[in-house]
Amino acid sequence: MTTTDRRRVLGGLAAALGLSAAPSVLLAQQPQPQTPPQAPPPQNAAPQPRFGYEDVQRRAREIAAVPYEPVPALPEPLARLDFDSWRDIRFRPERALLAQNGSPFRMQLFHPGFMFNRPVTVNVVRDGVPTPVPYGANLFDYGKLKFEKPLPVNLGFAGFRLHHALNDPRVLDELISFIGASNFRVLGRGQRYGLSARGLAIGTGTGNEEFPVFREFWVEAPTADADRVIVHALLDSPSVTGAYSFAIYPDLDTVVDIFATLFPRKPIEKIGLAPLTSMFLAGENDRRSFDDYRMELHDSDGLMIHSGSGEWIWRPLRNPRQPATSSFVERNPRGFGLMQRDRTFEHYQDLDLAYELRPSYWIQPQGDWGEGVIELVEMPTTDETSDNIAAFWAPKTTLEPGREFSFAYKLTAMLDSSDLHPGGRVINTYQARPKALVSGEPVTDGARRFIVDFAGGDLDYHLRQPEKVEIVPSIAYGRIDRAYILPNRKTDGFRAFIDIVVEPGQTAEMRAFLKSGNKTLTETWSYPWRVQLREPPAQPQPAPQPAAEPQPAQPPAKE
Repeated sequence: MTTTDRRRVLGGLAAALGLSAAPSVLLAQQPQPQTPPQAPPPQNAAPQPRFGYEDVQRRAREIAAVPYEPVPALPEPLARLDFDSWRDIRFRPERALLAQNGSPFRMQLFHPGFMFNRPVTVNVVRDGVPTPVPYGANLFDYGKLKFEKPLPVNLGFAGFRLHHALNDPRVLDELISFIGASNFRVLGRGQRYGLSARGLAIGTGTGNEEFPVFREFWVEAPTADADRVIVHALLDSPSVTGAYSFAIYPDLDTVVDIFATLFPRKPIEKIGLAPLTSMFLAGENDRRSFDDYRMELHDSDGLMIHSGSGEWIWRPLRNPRQPATSSFVERNPRGFGLMQRDRTFEHYQDLDLAYELRPSYWIQPQGDWGEGVIELVEMPTTDETSDNIAAFWAPKTTLEPGREFSFAYKLTAMLDSSDLHPGGRVINTYQARPKALVSGEPVTDGARRFIVDFAGGDLDYHLRQPEKVEIVPSIAYGRIDRAYILPNRKTDGFRAFIDIVVEPGQTAEMRAFLKSGNKTLTETWSYPWRVQLREPPAQPQPAPQPAAEPQPAQPPAKE
């Protein structure tokens, strides 16, 4: 996966605009997911054909039968815009759409230009009839920008965003935005934009990634008493087309029900369903030296998994020295997500970016997802403007042309994820050189110590008899020297210490959880560790031999 500065662009846009391992369901072989919700017809309306998800499926099926259309070139004045110039083009709030009939939602559109070079069509569906939103220069305030010639009337848009009274019944806040390839971001109450979701990932982590795009949208006009807004989207790429439906329910934790059907143009071996992308530069477990007063910088600090077997897994994120991929083999996973657990401002110390308010995105598959892997891709980064983390479900079976492929899932944007499972959770991960437990005790040369804090669940209860609690560690491709726990009454939990030894050049995979008797008390902590190969010792150089004849003195080098 190639890191980009898309986060900087979208973050700057937000500030400028005043924003606060097997396939799912194979249609020909297995039952389909439940039908996406449709907006209710108006009362006393005569029956008539209504545009809906099935129409988007039909469009996607037809487009998949013809070659992929390359991205059309933008008019030259828009193509040469830099970020700051493009950002100055602002939608006029008084021209917002969806205001009819007292709807609680509003829609604003983004202007094409800069890196958003593929215009998309946006339709509004009223009374079952879709109508394209016509481009018009009067929709936008161009600031200081001047164009020598009028822009084309069929220009289209870069994307759109929906507003709702999310935090204050008197104020319409941004709820969700669709802009850039198949990216979308959604907010719940009190949240600030951080990580992103995508419609589909192809080849992520392989060095040969393909970026599908949403080329057309249909927004169903909500009624006055609507508690949700429904968006349909047509996805396209050289390898696949797709029909998507999003039912968006704004709330404290905003929920998006997503339904999709894919139509492959060619075989796809590496596909990612329900993909999420995020940024991790530094955290308490990975404090690579950098010149910044802020100790932690991340939109997400861990991957959480609820496996099909019922096990809960927590994998802290890293900023690795080289690209790394971790795979968690699963069958019918119950959930996974990139989570932001650390909500303490003092750990970030950023008054503007508010990392402690970045949402977690939790994915809950609907229906039979079969066999596959939850894949985590981590890329090195040197700043906080790049998405260097990706997580998604990779089905085991290759997608083949002529075989339609459907799946459904629920995405929840949340701040507090503590209620997702009842057991103890990992709240901190640290690492250091081991120290002797008692004076004079030898410490293995090259060992590494990992310190993990578990808290929550019933751990405060078990503090009354801590000797009954034990740690269950394991390691692949390495050796555990020692592992023990101590009560941590500061967190009402336990602190675990794990010392490991790994051969240089080898990557160890560690796991650990706490139990009492036969009862598992916590989620499973999972973490990789790689010892870098030592540089070979420098070879001795032969002593310089005197010159056969005296050499003239050289003038001193100029500084």
